[in-house]
Amino acid sequence: MLALFGAAGLAALVALMVRGGFSTRTEPSAVEAMLARSARSLAMSKSRALMLPAEARQNLASARLHWASHCAGCHGIDGAGDTDMGRNLYPRAPDMRDVETQRLTDGELYATIKNGVRLTGMPAWGSPGDDDLETWELVAFIRTLPALDAEARAEIEKNLPRTPHEQTEDEEEADFLRGATPTPPHPDPEKHP
Repeated sequence: MLALFGAAGLAALVALMVRGGFSTRTEPSAVEAMLARSARSLAMSKSRALMLPAEARQNLASARLHWASHCAGCHGIDGAGDTDMGRNLYPRAPDMRDVETQRLTDGELYATIKNGVRLTGMPAWGSPGDDDLETWELVAFIRTLPALDAEARAEIEKNLPRTPHEQTEDEEEADFLRGATPTPPHPDPEKHP
């Protein structure tokens, strides 16, 4: 009888997935979300009790720099996940300020950063077995996101990675402000043979 219920449940899940397709444009169904939370909870059983080392709270400036270079692309400056990449992941990048995320233990956050999350856009950071302080500093920083102040936000924004195009624009603006003669734009070889 149990096998029959299991088979029916699996068939229902497959039907939901086929109906919705494998597109990242739709939110996970309630069933998918529940299964993902359950799987995460089981996977985190060993990490749940890990405690944030006291020294991890001492270098939040380093954590903000790390957040800017590695995390803000998906999670946003303020942790809301409202970025082009964050909105287009499946499941969406979580709002790190949200009660559900903040309710995770320090060990669960650490393990998520360290090991990543399968079948999502969350990669594993750091080396296996390495109990690195940098990851713990990120955990300490994540705890500050619900009350992120303007100064910390500006610091993160200042340290976001810049595309080559943005770097060129910055240089041109700096030259202009110094009074330098602007250099003509380079011709695009694809447009002019």
